[in-house]
Amino acid sequence: MKLEQIYTGCIAHAAYYLESNGEAAIFDPLREVQPYINRAEKDKAKIKYVFETHFHADFVSGHLDLMKKTGAKIVFGPTAKPAYEAIVAKDNEVFKVGKASVKVIHTPGHTMESTTYLLIDEHGKEHGIITGDTLFIGDVGRPDLAQHVVAELTQEKLAGHLFESLRNKIMPLSDDLVVYPNHGAGSACGKMMSKETTDTLGHQKKVNYALNPSLSKDEFVKQLLNGLTTPPIYFPQNVLMNIKGYESLDTIMQRGKRPMAVPEFEAIANETRAVILDTRAASDFAKAFIPNSINIGIDGNFAQWVGEMIPDVKQEILLVTDPGREEECIIRLSRVGYDNTLGYMDGGFEAWKKAGKETESARRITAAEFATLYETEKPVLFDIRKKSEYDVEHLVDAINIPLNQINNHLAEFPRDKPFVLHCAGGYRSMIAASILKQRGWDNFSDVAGGFSEIIKTNVPRTDYVCPTTML
Repeated sequence: MKLEQIYTGCIAHAAYYLESNGEAAIFDPLREVQPYINRAEKDKAKIKYVFETHFHADFVSGHLDLMKKTGAKIVFGPTAKPAYEAIVAKDNEVFKVGKASVKVIHTPGHTMESTTYLLIDEHGKEHGIITGDTLFIGDVGRPDLAQHVVAELTQEKLAGHLFESLRNKIMPLSDDLVVYPNHGAGSACGKMMSKETTDTLGHQKKVNYALNPSLSKDEFVKQLLNGLTTPPIYFPQNVLMNIKGYESLDTIMQRGKRPMAVPEFEAIANETRAVILDTRAASDFAKAFIPNSINIGIDGNFAQWVGEMIPDVKQEILLVTDPGREEECIIRLSRVGYDNTLGYMDGGFEAWKKAGKETESARRITAAEFATLYETEKPVLFDIRKKSEYDVEHLVDAINIPLNQINNHLAEFPRDKPFVLHCAGGYRSMIAASILKQRGWDNFSDVAGGFSEIIKTNVPRTDYVCPTTML
């Protein structure tokens, strides 16, 4: 039996490839399925099954395209109700992949259909568990997402189900099993995941707070719900796409890979409600950009921030990218359900500039310049990091407005006096800067390098706060 974790760091996602005796299975695939097909072809194996641990919220799965391209059967756990052909497995049902076996263990809690798959090798030895969002390394899946799709599934009810699943289905399993979760640190599907992407179940029983055997059910629920932040707005939309189905990625790529000369790009921008999404680095965007465009750099947590800052996955998008990265941007948008890319600026931003079109810029200052400004002029200061980051340490007098909440707090940004934005490293603050520029603000500066550079100066900041605030 061969098992490989296929990890995609930009969205903290793990898919799995299982092969035995010429048959293969894919677990929780991403939208672009050709790499999985290529991997199976390398082993001269036929993809027999696509196993889904649950209806995902943070990405659109590639299960439908895999089924169409390979003939593989889609498998969900008990209670799943997909709107397309799929096997809804029974608890403890066993599927053969070559000479290996995959046993279904229904583990509701993150969602009601959430399922863990126990992997058994050719010799009958239990090897590991593919846990989806039921059990992470150092954490468990948040139980508050399903209620955004099915109202009666409250987070308290789901947390109770998760307690029972962990105690009755997961913890009795052998300590030497390897835990293979669907996500690692950086995913919004948990709150304190480890950077490690695998571990033994025995070690997790010792260090994972959710597997502490001394916790009562009420204590577990209280601890699990403590510190949960509002889930990204695109999550429920992704769940519905995974339940109901979606367009093939091939169709999306064909539509989006449309190069546009400046006149066509400008005309479509004026004639539609398309968002102009500039995916260049923050430092390049700051120097010059197309008026009313939004900057979310491709070299960062691109998909998550698109999902946070563009509320509707059906939003039409026009791309401005570094030449040669257009396809990458369209694929990464599609991973989180943004399928309506209309095209991209042929030649990138330089083509716009060469055409003599109007541009804007955003003022960036160094940390040293900020330190001087802070000392002499005491500008209003906005820290747009997450509250958990702010609580650990922040600059004296800084106002915390997390980036994903900025559209709800625009009235707090002054128009009659200068202010300064910063995040941790300059990526998020330029997203915020582009949004403020789009809304008419021009009286602010953004700190290049963010808090990580500011703390090298003598600007006063708060002392370290108890790390429990990071939950």
